[in-house]
Amino acid sequence: MYKIFKIAIRNLQRYTRRTALTALLIVVGLVMVVLFSGLAGSFKNMMIGLITDSNLGHLQIHKKGYVSSIDTLPLYLNLSPKMYSRAIKILEQNKEIASFAPRIKLGCMISNFAETTNVKITAIDPEKELQVCPAIVDRLVTDKKGQFLRSGEIILPEKIAKGMHIKRGDTVVLVATNKDGSVNGMQFVVSGIIQSIIGPQGKDGYITIQDARKLLRIKKTEVSEIVVRIKNFSRLKKVVKQLKMEFARFKNKKGKPVFEVHAWSDLSPFTNIAGMIDLMTITVKIIMIAIVLISVLNVMLMSVYERVREIGTLSAMGTSPAKILLLFVSEGLALGLLGAIIGNILGLGLLWFLRVKELTFSFGMMKNLVLKPEFNWSELLVLNLIVLLISVLASFQPAWKASRMEPAEALRQV
Repeated sequence: MYKIFKIAIRNLQRYTRRTALTALLIVVGLVMVVLFSGLAGSFKNMMIGLITDSNLGHLQIHKKGYVSSIDTLPLYLNLSPKMYSRAIKILEQNKEIASFAPRIKLGCMISNFAETTNVKITAIDPEKELQVCPAIVDRLVTDKKGQFLRSGEIILPEKIAKGMHIKRGDTVVLVATNKDGSVNGMQFVVSGIIQSIIGPQGKDGYITIQDARKLLRIKKTEVSEIVVRIKNFSRLKKVVKQLKMEFARFKNKKGKPVFEVHAWSDLSPFTNIAGMIDLMTITVKIIMIAIVLISVLNVMLMSVYERVREIGTLSAMGTSPAKILLLFVSEGLALGLLGAIIGNILGLGLLWFLRVKELTFSFGMMKNLVLKPEFNWSELLVLNLIVLLISVLASFQPAWKASRMEPAEALRQV
């Protein structure tokens, strides 16, 4: 086998220009895939990490019907103390859960004593919230020393703060309608301003959950949602499926489920963008496969046509059809291997260069995002195996034709 592969490499060297051009096409295709997959995959993973770690968490638990009505922030669809207690027990018993945090969602009127506007508020337990969304502090556009959020403080969305000319340290008033229809108001000190991101709750302000309960006059353990962080993000689908089965046991008097469990992907519009990125990556890979297939097939067909007399001589000397087949397949494999090696070096080198450069970009309302391209090594291995497999398959038909030539007919060819 080694001798045949050595001869195959020597045959490729006989047609240096053709070999170089074909290898160049394979290199271009592979570099294109490596670059696109590295950049697009890193962008997707970065955005998912940003959304889950600073906003949505990995999954959320609500009362049935809450998510479909989330735009109105319905207080009557909050989890009751009894429901909250049941949910906590399930989460505490699940070994896959790293942490969880309660939230109350509400809509308010905010006033700086000069003008008034609407604002959506997410009320949180600061200590627990930082466990499920540790990157939330990275969204602050103002310096924040000490505790993230205290009672009596509010963190405002950047757009509202700019529109109303509110700065850190200013006093504002929140006015909210309670579940029973009555109105209540409270004063807050602006402790920070937070950058908006894509998706629900990405434009919300923050107060403590204790302040929200005072403002809305609701029971201590009543919450709108429970945000959950799991230990291993790659097991998210399995954990969501498991939790759905456990929460499905609880039903109302009509026999319908009272809980609903949603992964981050069910709540964020970025899921559609992530799906488009995956589709585009597959498209680029198909283009690369087509490039490799056509390039290798073309060069091997030309090689067979130009070496008919040589093939006839090999057959006349007693070389078996299997060895002739293996010789030409080895040439295709060597061609694919050469293109894969050079393509990997160039593609990974360019990714490393772009990583060192730290590309900065904006996405929607999110600014100064730093993209650090990286590549999945298992995906790279699969990609190289595809290149080699396609190279072998593309060379098989010309190789089969060469191995089936009759020696006498091949030697008569000019």
